[in-house]
Amino acid sequence: MLEDLSLKLETALKKIRGQGKLTEKNISDTLREIRRVLLNADVNYKVAKEFIENVSVKALGTEVLTSISPGQLITKIIYDELTELLGGDHKEIKLNASGITTILIVGLQGSGKTTFAAKLARRLKEMKMKVLLAAADVYRPAAIEQLKLLGSQIDVPIFSLDEPDAVKVVKNALDFAKENHLDTVIIDTAGRLHVDEDMMNEVSAIKNLVNPTEILFVVDSMTGQDAVNSAKAFNEKINFDGIVLTKLDGDSRGGAALSIRSVVGKPIKFSSLGEKLDALEVFHPDRLASRILGKGDVVSLVEKAQKSFEEVDAEKLVEKLHKNKFDFDDFLKQIKVIKKMGSLSSLLGMVPGVGAQLKNAQIDDNALVKVEAIINSMTVEERRSPKVLNGNRRKRIARGSGTSIQDVNRLIKQFNQMKKMMGQFAKRGLGKSSLKNFKFN
Repeated sequence: MLEDLSLKLETALKKIRGQGKLTEKNISDTLREIRRVLLNADVNYKVAKEFIENVSVKALGTEVLTSISPGQLITKIIYDELTELLGGDHKEIKLNASGITTILIVGLQGSGKTTFAAKLARRLKEMKMKVLLAAADVYRPAAIEQLKLLGSQIDVPIFSLDEPDAVKVVKNALDFAKENHLDTVIIDTAGRLHVDEDMMNEVSAIKNLVNPTEILFVVDSMTGQDAVNSAKAFNEKINFDGIVLTKLDGDSRGGAALSIRSVVGKPIKFSSLGEKLDALEVFHPDRLASRILGKGDVVSLVEKAQKSFEEVDAEKLVEKLHKNKFDFDDFLKQIKVIKKMGSLSSLLGMVPGVGAQLKNAQIDDNALVKVEAIINSMTVEERRSPKVLNGNRRKRIARGSGTSIQDVNRLIKQFNQMKKMMGQFAKRGLGKSSLKNFKFN
């Protein structure tokens, strides 16, 4: 996520961190380089100018110039300003405590509105809400079919009509929700290749009919300043409540993410990563700022792990580690947990110091599939007692899993290393743990 921007900022900051003493000149030189990095990332020039001015005022203060670790302090100032630039505090989506929650999804064609609508429906369903997806893109039959397909995957009902009037479709969808005691309606509206008056009038008419609880503008973060310009046009017409950044895990330079909140004045509420329906993250400005500066996102990583790992299973695992009884069945369970958490590249990107190193690395998510195949080719005895895995058994496992003997040997070696490491953690008191407030260092 934004690895190129992260790498260039790290290079610019590395020079000043190596200075024994800070002066106005080397601070000015560093900030000039950071401004160039931001502009190359397609950040709005006014936003970049204001950002540099804010950092400069704080960086030239007496506290920084006399600090015993000036490089770290300047990094902290840039982190604080990036967090503010991205929105400061996290903003939750609004939901009605009583009555029907209506969420209007708007944006240009190809921005990922329909996929996001399904992702949001899945998330709200997990929160025990009774969700209806309303197909209000009456111009593209493919969009309606896509929504029906996605809805079937998450077991959420879809409302659609063979009707050219989107406002009528939405009105009937609301009636359907009331009749069927559904408490949340997500309305997927039509997009266009560019902002036009007809589209804006239609979205405005739907807004006037529904009086939505929340209006979310979905924007493709890979389109840079075009995304910011379309956001301004939509906001002036319908005054939306929040922004959703899609494709932030793609080849995005970061301009949209760093500019859109300042230019439009509305918070970013979600980032939609990839096509899988569980690939939706609540947006936290401080966490993205930390990742951009190469400090990872430990809090999100732990939250993902906690969500995927049942507490009872965690306690059982710790107990087995204490007794040195961790086996391949346990290893297989951990792999399934990791797969639930997301792609390997996205998870590794949350580890401090790893993101920039992954810029050109090829992370093979199918590696876990190979590991599963090898373990599934073992007998019950072999999984529970890995010590019995002699040469003949390893050859049989390789044939059964469609892998090589080298693959099997490598996995067994990695398993033994992991078992030893986890055993050491267990001896140091790893057990029930609570999530501490994560602070940037």
